[in-house]
Amino acid sequence: MKAALVKKEYLTPFVLITSLFFLWGFARSILDVLNKHFQDAFEMTKASSALVQVSVYLAYFLMAIPAGLYINRYGYRRGVVFGLLLFAVGAFLFIPSDFAMSFACFLISLFVLGCGLVFLETAANPYAATLGDPRTAASRLNLAQSFNGLGCIFGPFIMGSILFAESSSDSAPSIAVPYTVLGIFILLVALVFTRVKLPEIQQETKAEEKAPISGLWKHKGFTLGIIALLSYEIAEIAINSFFVNYVCEDGWMEPLQASALLSFGALALFMVARVIGSLVMSRIAAERVLCFCAVMTVIGTILVIANIGLASKIGLFACYAFEAIMFPTIFAISLKGLGAYTKRASSYLMMTPIGGAIGTYVMGYVADISTMAWAFTVPCAGYIIVLLYSLTVQKRVP
Repeated sequence: MKAALVKKEYLTPFVLITSLFFLWGFARSILDVLNKHFQDAFEMTKASSALVQVSVYLAYFLMAIPAGLYINRYGYRRGVVFGLLLFAVGAFLFIPSDFAMSFACFLISLFVLGCGLVFLETAANPYAATLGDPRTAASRLNLAQSFNGLGCIFGPFIMGSILFAESSSDSAPSIAVPYTVLGIFILLVALVFTRVKLPEIQQETKAEEKAPISGLWKHKGFTLGIIALLSYEIAEIAINSFFVNYVCEDGWMEPLQASALLSFGALALFMVARVIGSLVMSRIAAERVLCFCAVMTVIGTILVIANIGLASKIGLFACYAFEAIMFPTIFAISLKGLGAYTKRASSYLMMTPIGGAIGTYVMGYVADISTMAWAFTVPCAGYIIVLLYSLTVQKRVP
């Protein structure tokens, strides 16, 4: 008998939790436009503008374990509400940052916002994965992550329209306005979550809850999963961060058009591919799908590095199409069989976006000393590690 994707009694909680995926997708995708904006506004190098990503994903690295401990003690709902409040505070801090027009202040604002995002992701990812049959966990998480992709579509387009639109005024566009609106909306969402009850998924006995954390690191699937997820984040976030730079420096289009292409071209393809991947994995083992997609992303980045015109552009979009299922799939595979360790394992896995900070900075540095095409060697290396991981886990599929 085919397992249901979501248990009937968990349908409402699944819908509410899935809405959070949209919110952090929107917030994170805006960063890809801020990179180019700060390069122009503050006349800085690509490596320096990469501090935008570093500030947000450093928050993931530093706050993932505290977030996991908080959620483990107080539950998913309180973890979500606390994350939304931090998210809103970070957004409102853009008001004084914009007034001071200080890059350092903007980075502090983004760090606080990132702290909020890590609480949301640490709570929502494992929660969505457990709202149904374990056999459909990867497929269910991919479905929820599809709404993350939907948020990613609107982020660059809206922010790009504000920051890159031609204006007769000599004054720089205000970043504070869209972030203030976002902060108000987030507070309203937090209010909704204070009024609803999210059932806690009991996966362990009281005795198991006290299991020593050292036991977690004995799970080979989990430790390999952390390495693979870190490598994926290096690739995915680095490519997003310099998409606008790549298509502009190639002479393809201007920043405003590039932002729209990122939204309705690359990220829309990413979202559609994630939905398709969710459907495919309901019939084919997630490990096998991951392996195929990893091969295609390696080929895609090699085409970009080769810098051979149309084929390179196709390679760039192939990366978006085939990387789409990687994060939720690796995440779900890594949590298999962890039982009592699930919440704590999730917090460790949510430290991996620090790879985005590393990848973006290194890719920016390589682009500064060579070309944007050659800088794609950084995400290519990340995809190769994911490929090696997929070959390892695929051997365990019956």
